[in-house]
Formats: sequence, C-alpha cells, structure tokens
Amino acid sequence: MKHTIALVDDDRNILESVQMTLEQEGFLVRTYTDGESALQGLMARPVDLAVLDIKMPRMDGMELLQRLRARSAMPVIFLTSKDDELDELMGLRLGADDYITKPFSQRLLLERIRTLLRRNEASRAEGSGAAPTGLIARGNLTLDETKHQCLWKGLDIQLTVTEFLLVKALAARPGMVKSRDQLIDAAYGESVYVDDRTIDSHIKRLRRKFRALDEEFDQIETLYGIGYRYKEA
Repeated sequence: MKHTIALVDDDRNILESVQMTLEQEGFLVRTYTDGESALQGLMARPVDLAVLDIKMPRMDGMELLQRLRARSAMPVIFLTSKDDELDELMGLRLGADDYITKPFSQRLLLERIRTLLRRNEASRAEGSGAAPTGLIARGNLTLDETKHQCLWKGLDIQLTVTEFLLVKALAARPGMVKSRDQLIDAAYGESVYVDDRTIDSHIKRLRRKFRALDEEFDQIETLYGIGYRYKEA
C-alpha cells in the first residue's frame, strides 16, 4: 500500500520539485501552500507523514504543528532556515520528529522520510522484542506497541513516533542509564544524525506530557553529563 505524504510550503518551486521526486519513488503526495489550508486538509484526510515549512503565510509551521499535535501523532519533518537553531529547537519541543535545513538535498529528505516511516511502522509492529504480547508494563506506565499507545495510570498520552521510541528505550530497562547517543540510536537509528540537544528537547516535552496528567511524575531521571534513566519502581 502506498504511503501518502503532505508537503506544506509557500515556495511552489520546492513543492513541485519535491512532489515530482516523491511520486517517482512511489509515494502519493498532497501539497499545500499555507498552514491554514493544510490544517483543514490534514484534519479531513490524514496522511502518513507531513513535511512542513516553518515560515508560511496565514498560519506558520509552528502553529500548524501545535494544532496537529492536539489531534494527531502523525510523523512530522520540519523544513527550517539554514543555521536557524531556534526554529529547530522550537520545532522539536512542539513535537516534530525530525528537521532538515534549507537548502537541502532531495535525496536526503527522501531518506529521512523513509527512515521515519520505517520507525513508525516498527513501533506499531507486534512482537518487536519487549514482551511476547508487545506490551511493556512498568508500574503506572503501559506501552502497547501494536497500538502505538502509551498509558499512564490508565490515561492515554498522545506520543509522536520519536517520543514513543524514547519512552520504550528507557522503560525497557528501568534503573539502567541510557546515554544520549544510545537514545539517538534507539529513536533515530544510525542513518540519521541529530545532536544531543535534540534528545534533551524530546525528553523535556515527554515530561510535560506526563505531568499534564500527573504533576508528580518523576520517572524519567536526568544524570547530568551522562544521560537519562527510567526510575525503578
């Protein structure tokens, strides 16, 4: 079954050239030139992955991502301006799964899309190693890989693909410290380079999501200069 990709950018040249490349690789593509029309389209007809530019008219990529994240955990890749670290970090904090800076290689973007789709499918696959049933249960936490579902005290928490994989990597071995490099490998694999701050941003967002349901949540511990661990029960 073909995957459907949404491209959202006010630069029509970028839209046309990337659309052509993706369609040649077998993807179905829907394009939007502003955030407002993209939001309406994606809510009416969800896609498998979205590529969002940050600076757009009518609704910028940041606001679009916030509104999407209120309803959907679809994988999202941000397109950011070159050397604009603030955009990158803000995008990750808001829940983007990855980012790529302009100008970019279309082959690199294609590889990032494929990698993220594989991660999404793998996170939903049954029997990926954590338990015969595809469940991880750690005290108040329950992760169901077959449904891509995270429960805390029985309440559902909407996680992106990256966030789900990070929680899984930490909760699989409570008490064991995971370095940032190990978490990068768990969430992104070895084919995508991201820096340590990317993991830190994801962890901060994860804590906010859990604390929105439970103000006393403190299961994800920081070991400064070393990494993170999931607290033993």
